[in-house]
Amino acid sequence: MGKYEITTKKGYDFFECSSALQKCIRRGLEDEALYWAVELYDSGFSEYIWKRLRIMSSEDVGLAQPNISSEIWALYCMFKEQSKKKEDTNEPQRLFLTHAVFLLCRSKKSRLIDWALLFAWLTHPFKKLPVPDFAFDKHNDRGRRAGRGWSHFFTEGTLLANRAEVEREEEFREAAKKAISDPGGTSLF
Repeated sequence: MGKYEITTKKGYDFFECSSALQKCIRRGLEDEALYWAVELYDSGFSEYIWKRLRIMSSEDVGLAQPNISSEIWALYCMFKEQSKKKEDTNEPQRLFLTHAVFLLCRSKKSRLIDWALLFAWLTHPFKKLPVPDFAFDKHNDRGRRAGRGWSHFFTEGTLLANRAEVEREEEFREAAKKAISDPGGTSLF
């Protein structure tokens, strides 16, 4: 046993059981992942399972399926709400846990978020980046001292990478520029 001797209902080491759950989800092994989830659930560790599933949604899936964390959170909320109904002895909240395990098993996976976290936090103490020039704008002292106003903000401060085409965005951008100089004189309607 490790530092803490915690065992599950069937006598598994709690930490080994938790590790098995996560490794099976990473490998998409649905039946095995569900087995370990049930073992942890039956042993009274449902909150711990959900903590692990929420972490896995970023750590093991992340940007491969950008909405996964919201989906896991929604299933967790439904689990919690259903768990309050003690008169329902069939424990239908288990549906949401099972759903979450299968969803994570079947998700496309990427560990980018975890690798980036490790890199950023481990190297951060040893680096100091300069503030980029485009960050100095009308919203901070250095930008105001440089005479950067709304014009600079519209050309540099609002520049978007990976910009999506969204209906009416340009129309409202131009209307906003006009409203800045003459708030009462511009109308889209």
